[in-house]
Amino acid sequence: MKFADRMSLLGTENAFEVLAQVKKLEAEGRQIVSFAIGEPDFDTPENIKVKGQSAIDQNYTHYAPSAGIMELREAVANHVSKMNGITVGPENVVITPGAKPIIFHTILSLVNPGDEVIYPNPGFPIYESVVRFVGGKAVPVALREQRGFSLDPEELESKITEKTKLLIINSPQNPTGGIIAEQDLQKIAELAVKHDLWVLSDEIYSELIYEGEFKSISSFPGMKERTIILNGFSKTYAMTGWRIGYGVMCQPLAELMARLVTNSDSCVATFTQMAAVEALTGPQTAVQEMVQELKQRRDVIVNRINQIPGFSCLTPKGAFYVYANVTKACQMLGLPSSRELQQKLLLEGNVAVLPHTSFGSRNEGDSEEYVRFSFATSLENIHEGLDRIGRVMETVKSS
Repeated sequence: MKFADRMSLLGTENAFEVLAQVKKLEAEGRQIVSFAIGEPDFDTPENIKVKGQSAIDQNYTHYAPSAGIMELREAVANHVSKMNGITVGPENVVITPGAKPIIFHTILSLVNPGDEVIYPNPGFPIYESVVRFVGGKAVPVALREQRGFSLDPEELESKITEKTKLLIINSPQNPTGGIIAEQDLQKIAELAVKHDLWVLSDEIYSELIYEGEFKSISSFPGMKERTIILNGFSKTYAMTGWRIGYGVMCQPLAELMARLVTNSDSCVATFTQMAAVEALTGPQTAVQEMVQELKQRRDVIVNRINQIPGFSCLTPKGAFYVYANVTKACQMLGLPSSRELQQKLLLEGNVAVLPHTSFGSRNEGDSEEYVRFSFATSLENIHEGLDRIGRVMETVKSS
């Protein structure tokens, strides 16, 4: 059987491969503590579930406009206008089945074969995957621990060429939990205007911030027209299975994206969209409580990780990830990379984490090893999982 050549260019999200391995081990009777999947362990708030159920009862079960129902597009526009400090309307909004399609549709709409796209590394692996899939050149820009994993504008500028078409940023960031400092965002915005770049701003974790306030690059002068804002409901409202997200962009691009939705998905489930309206316009108490709980977990996991021999980490300012430096742990165990450490922790310690290779190749000149912990799990699991990792590291002393 022959497949299209382009399929060899399409990557994957390695977290799901680790999840499959975890499920296999659990089926064999092992109890795995997983820090691998970036999914809130909270339930969707009750008012949102009730709205979704009532929407089905009211027969919101038919086709909707490809760009989304007007009620939701208006709610998104109002929310983004308030949160980002810009003025947008429903004509700027496209609703998609999850936020990930906005990555795909943005790159399909803007990137020709040979165009260059700069993306954060380490970062969400789908950025690089889709750029390569459409024939673009994926150009990584490093996020370094010594800068708090904030993108360096000077390094970014060194990556820009006459072929650069699009810049992707993610703040708060997966996998590091880092936030791009406001002064860095301003410089990045100035570079985008100077070099006439589109910017895809992945803001999916924008409401999961533990210190300071969220700042969107779309709010800087000249940026609203050239920024595609990506956001959704999966993380903030624990709605991963509802599959609903959105993009906010200039109207001409929104019309093109809606056409892509027509050609791919037709539309998002209408009752899911009604539930999303309730998410944005209803009580936000559940979100506030979730953020407070995640902050408590963050403080615990950071403290515990930094007590494990060979492990160290910064305190993430947003999202629900800790990106731990395990260079010394690998050396202590005689392992060549974090990939082997990840396997050792899983197979010998019954703990699942993700190696830095799940988030891109090593940046040029870097030699550090990292693993990502998701703390979207209970405090009980955090303590148990880190106890198990501690016992794996204790074998170094006893050997």
